[in-house]
Amino acid sequence: MTEADKIFARFSPFIKEYIYSHGWESFRSIQLAAAHAIFESDENLLLASSTASGKTEAAFFPILTDLSEHPVEGSVAVLYIAPLKSLINDQFLRLGEVLDHSGIAVYHWHGDVGNSHKTNLLKNPSGILQITPESLESLLIRRPNDIRRLFGALRFIVLDEIHTMIGSDRGSQILCQLARLARFIGYHPRRVGLSATIGDTSVATAWLSVGSGRGCIAPEVPRLPLKWRLGIAHFYVEDQREKQTLRPTEENSGGVAVLDPGYEYLYDCVSDSKALVFSNSREETEYVTATLRQIAHARGEEDIFLIHHGNLSASLREDAEQRMKDESITRAVTCATVTMELGIDIGRLERVAQVGAPTTVSGFLQRLGRSGRRGSPPEMVMVYREEMPLPNAPLPQLIPWDLLRGLAIVDLYAEERFIEPPRVKNMPLSLAFHQTLSLLASEGEKTPAELAASLLSLPPLSALPKDVYKALLVSMINTEYLELTESKTLIIGLAGERILNNYKFYAVFRDSEDFTVRCGSEEIGTITTPPPAGDRFALAGRVWEVEDLDTARRLVFVHRVNGKMEVSWPGDSGEIHTKLLVAMRRILLSDKTYPFLSENAAVRLADARHLAKKAGLAKKSLVSLGGQSYVLFPWLGTVSFRTLRRLLKTYASRLGISDIESEGCCYITFKARPDAADNLAAGIAEILDGIGEDKEQLVGAAECPIYDKYDEFIPPELLRRAYAADRLRLDEIALRFKKTGRENE
Repeated sequence: MTEADKIFARFSPFIKEYIYSHGWESFRSIQLAAAHAIFESDENLLLASSTASGKTEAAFFPILTDLSEHPVEGSVAVLYIAPLKSLINDQFLRLGEVLDHSGIAVYHWHGDVGNSHKTNLLKNPSGILQITPESLESLLIRRPNDIRRLFGALRFIVLDEIHTMIGSDRGSQILCQLARLARFIGYHPRRVGLSATIGDTSVATAWLSVGSGRGCIAPEVPRLPLKWRLGIAHFYVEDQREKQTLRPTEENSGGVAVLDPGYEYLYDCVSDSKALVFSNSREETEYVTATLRQIAHARGEEDIFLIHHGNLSASLREDAEQRMKDESITRAVTCATVTMELGIDIGRLERVAQVGAPTTVSGFLQRLGRSGRRGSPPEMVMVYREEMPLPNAPLPQLIPWDLLRGLAIVDLYAEERFIEPPRVKNMPLSLAFHQTLSLLASEGEKTPAELAASLLSLPPLSALPKDVYKALLVSMINTEYLELTESKTLIIGLAGERILNNYKFYAVFRDSEDFTVRCGSEEIGTITTPPPAGDRFALAGRVWEVEDLDTARRLVFVHRVNGKMEVSWPGDSGEIHTKLLVAMRRILLSDKTYPFLSENAAVRLADARHLAKKAGLAKKSLVSLGGQSYVLFPWLGTVSFRTLRRLLKTYASRLGISDIESEGCCYITFKARPDAADNLAAGIAEILDGIGEDKEQLVGAAECPIYDKYDEFIPPELLRRAYAADRLRLDEIALRFKKTGRENE
């Protein structure tokens, strides 16, 4: 009997029936390894393998077999935590199909789930509960007396897409929740982590198991040769004459773009297929959707374009998901952000498109992995659009940074299998503020010493200095977020109650006070800043005119109109790793060819390389732009670039520079006399020697750096310490500027 036969024989009958009915002919290595780990050990388990490799089945087939053979009575047996409602909805349906004849119940719980479904679980806890971190926080706060009853015999905790959790406040919140849950029930259940994009498994296993008292098994999956279908196309926005592949139409008899060459090329890539079109922001996703619909209208073709992002109503998101899953629909295109990047099973897609470059290797792999399921290789086309630089534009504006980043992402994974490591916070003050209120609400009043001991024993907060937490508690008392009773215990204060009683408290990530948009009886989504009556705005890939504004209830009533507009939401574009910038430099200075580049993209890259060679970028990173203007290309990621920019601004007078400006994390321009420019590297190296490890010298005494959700409630002096500890980095700058004053490339 083969190993696969033995594992198959070990599964419960309903699992075997599912395998038969779905025509499985073999098990993948990750599925065999997971079964061995769950059946033959009591350790935690990390399953890290590519998208669509069967991780969910690998985890749940042996878990469900265990539940079938050893039923759990009167308690949830498996807690499944996922970062997105859409992922939970998808897994709820998938598990429901597996469990159809098993007798094991499955529940899901998040803001869009009806109360009757939740009530059924509360009355009869059993089986599997699928939940978001925010809903789990709500349970811990609002129903602390039910936690032991609900989870008293909990056996497994499954964490999906853990690469989105490691190093984030939301992931740290989950670790706090697991530690608090263990206090209620008296033990740590086994943990199973799932992800398609884990770079360093040792970091992931340590994160998954922290505080659990268990080791972690991480099966090694055989590395298969990469099989991708990639295409990268480049367009100048205003050049209608560029060579491109367009289908001739009545309006476009010669295959020349009528509207926009880049978007028409994108349209032709996806309009005859099932496809996803990714953008890096909600704003761009809205604009791309509206533009593709505009092209369809101009060509007299069917509008098959859908949209999916976090500010849309649940019904619109779910409609997009269902249409993509429906195998009877052969043409459907959803324009999306990260909300469709994670593990929703949307069936077979012909291809994925990306507008511009993703910001990370991890994001690229997740998006690419949405296609190529069920036997075919993944396929992605990246479309780059940019304004044509003027002949007299300064050097840094002549370099196609977005195109270089896309090539660097492909190179780093193809050549090194590099995926960005997580960056863990040392002073998560916003999380500490949040968990302080949550702990007191859940566990009742405590003395300051008891509260500090309880909070600082939570794994993500254990590194927080005691003096820092003491200062935070004193501040929370002084500002009435906490109240010190006559018996010297702490309870929630009046200001704390106002925060705690808002449903948005359960989330640790920063949100905005959005207005809900309604058209008749239909909810469209949310916007941050509503325009007055009569004005128009874009949402869900369409344009709406405001009929009425109910400020008190935060409602906007609209009707649909024709046209296309831009829209904006608050937020940032994320962080880029230094290794990505170094790879961009290597590509710019090399002569490596890429067969997947279109003719225009290849020409754009060649022009940039010629320019870099003429500017001498192979030998220097500081280039004169004429007169007293200079540009510095530090080739540093977001955190180190931010630190260097602060260093230059803090010590500008000493370095003899002024008018410091920057663009993303690609370059810094400034003015200086030639002698100051010549000595810049030596001056930076000397300053680094003086600073040593004291990054706080780069944070102004009057600054109040607010980034995370509850930072506004934290004393500025603590925020400055946290900013220096978690958002600044000196070591990579030191590698660029040695003590000799010569740049280290």
